[in-house]
Order: sequence, then structure tokens, then C-alpha cells
Amino acid sequence: MALSLAAILILGLVFNKFFELIKLPGLLGMLILGIIIGPYALNFIDPEIINISSDLRKIALIIILLRAGFGISRNTLNKVGIPAIKLSFIPGLMEGFAIILVSMWILNFSFVESGILAFIIAAVSPAVVVPLMLKFIKEKKGHDKGIPTMILAGASIDDVFAITIFSLFMGLYGESNLNIPLKIGSIPISIFLGIGIGIAAGFILILLFKKIHMRDTKKVLIIISVAILLTTLEDIFQDWVQIASLLGVMTLSFIILEKLPETAKRLSLKFEKVWVFAEIMLFVLIGAQVNISVALDSGLKGLLIIACGLLARSIGVLISTYKTKNKLNRGEILFCMVSYIPKATVQAAIGAIPLMSGVKNGELILALAVLSIIVTAPLGSIGIKALGNKYLK
Repeated sequence: MALSLAAILILGLVFNKFFELIKLPGLLGMLILGIIIGPYALNFIDPEIINISSDLRKIALIIILLRAGFGISRNTLNKVGIPAIKLSFIPGLMEGFAIILVSMWILNFSFVESGILAFIIAAVSPAVVVPLMLKFIKEKKGHDKGIPTMILAGASIDDVFAITIFSLFMGLYGESNLNIPLKIGSIPISIFLGIGIGIAAGFILILLFKKIHMRDTKKVLIIISVAILLTTLEDIFQDWVQIASLLGVMTLSFIILEKLPETAKRLSLKFEKVWVFAEIMLFVLIGAQVNISVALDSGLKGLLIIACGLLARSIGVLISTYKTKNKLNRGEILFCMVSYIPKATVQAAIGAIPLMSGVKNGELILALAVLSIIVTAPLGSIGIKALGNKYLK
């Protein structure tokens, strides 16, 4: 396992640098590296790492969301509040329902199977979007209208809706005694619980840091550990209530920024250094989950379904950002549309659940989930970088 870990880190740095030199996003290089050395190609990665890859990816995602919380100021959040709320559910719902209609027509899926497929694909990837938005925030691009912060906030809640509605359709397929209105009503409860535990954890850490003097490195380790505990709560209570724990993780660091701004600035720099390691592990291991042969089997029909979903999502983004109080121009709205394209994290995490649960078309659903990663992660990341540099002031 140690050899595989060393190879992932060294080759990850090499691929990242090479792709940056040819003016492509470094994360694209790391995704491709993961595909090449993963179990579906050269099979170079030790099976022990593959077995714990979901935990490693979760930790990496926690680190980037903590960084996101340290990058969001209250003033900017107030400025983008309403558009961010619209972006959190309108684009995802429009993409999901578009995919339901198209997959029922093209693939002859049942309504429930189409719903399962739709809300696997519909989730935007925080792993791709958040690092790029943080880069723009650091460079002060789009700062006057708070555009990167708006996308950060919207994208983090988008996943909550997608995963909750996916679980709703999975319950319908299993013909369990599912209370649909209760399930739908649990979405805002999930969001509020996530924010609530994040606020509580944030204030507890603030008290700890005020009472006990410690180095910033130790504070970073404590914050990461507490964030992992928050995500574990979601797993413990998932049979009773859904908790948007990743939103809680981002809230935790936001609270620390609000109450201890100087400490938060120093911690943010520490997290930037930790992210160098976490980024490689996240994107290489996401790439390792991709089965190219399965994705190719879905063919042109799969591409058409994904394209229809993205078109509907883009219309949703347009509706969410049109005539907002911060008055986005056409270029900025186009940037927002492209920022909502990338898919990777959720699709890699839940794409295989229908197959393992015995859903009739589970293998094809997995193929389309994989295809959505291959198509949208690189295109979205390239588009975000290009349009952000062109249109964000």
C-alpha cells in the first residue's frame, strides 16, 4: 500500500503540472491518472487503498469544504443570499426531471428507474467546483457581485436535494412503506440540521481555542477531526433523519471566521497546504472509480441524455440568476451556467448503489453515471477556468 500511495502522490504532482503547462486544469490530469492506474486499466493501485478510497475521498472533500467556509464572508453571503438559494435547487430539479422524461423515452426505463438515474446524474460536484471558486475568491475575481461565493453556497446544497430525491426513488423501487410527503419535507430539515450542528461545533471549537493555547497546526487537526465526526453523525442517524453534514462542515469554518477572523486567516493558509495532498488523493481516486468500458457501452444515447439534462440545468441557472439584485451580465450568467456542469463526487459515490441493490437496469445506470464524470468533469473545469478569467472582474 505504501508503494501505491507514493506512486499516486508523485505521479499526481507530475500529471497536475503537465496539464497546467499545456493550459488545461491540473485536476483533469489527476482524473486521467486515476483512470490509467486504477483497477479498470493498469490495476496498479493496491486493493487496500481502493477499499478505503471512499473514506479518503470523504476526508479530502471535508478539507476543501472547510477551506470554502474560511473563504466566505458574511457581507458577501448576504449579498448573494436569494440567488444562492435558487441555485441550490432550481437547476438540479430541472435537470433531474428532464433526464426522467428523456430516459423514459430513449431507454424505455420505468418512471422510478428514470428517477434513480436522474438524481444520480443531477448532482453537481463540489470536488471540482469548490477549488476553482476558492481560487477566484483568492484572486478577488467576481468579488464585487460575490459570484464565486454564490456558486459555492448553491452547489453545496444542490447535492443535498439530489441525494435525498435519489433515496426517495430508491425507496419507491424497493416498494417499501415510504412516506413521500415526509421524505420531501425532510429536505429543509436536513439542511437546517446540517447548519445547526455546524454552528454548534464551531462555537465549541471557538471556546476551546480561547481557553487553551495551541499551535495552529494542532487546531487544523482538531477541526478536521471534528468535521469527520459531523459526517459520521449523518451515517449514524440516516435511518431516522437525513443530516446535511457537508453543509455543516462548511458552516463550522464559517463560524470560526466570523468570531476569530485573525485565527481563521492563519488556519486557511494551513488548509491550503493540506489541500495539496488531499487534492491528489481526491481526484486520482475518483478517476480510479471510472470504468471506461462500462461508460462506452452507453454510447450516443447516454451522451444525449446527459446533454438534455445539462441544457435543462443551464435554463435553471438562467432562471435563478436572472434579474437578481446584484445584476449579473450575460458573461457572468454564462460563467454560472458552466460552473454548474461538472459531475464527479456524488456520481462516483452512489453510481453503483442501484446495481448492488438489484435494480433491473442498474448496470446501465452505473455506465451513465461514469459517462457523466468523463464528459462533464473535464469540460466543466476547463470552461470554468476560461470563462472565469474572461468574464469575472
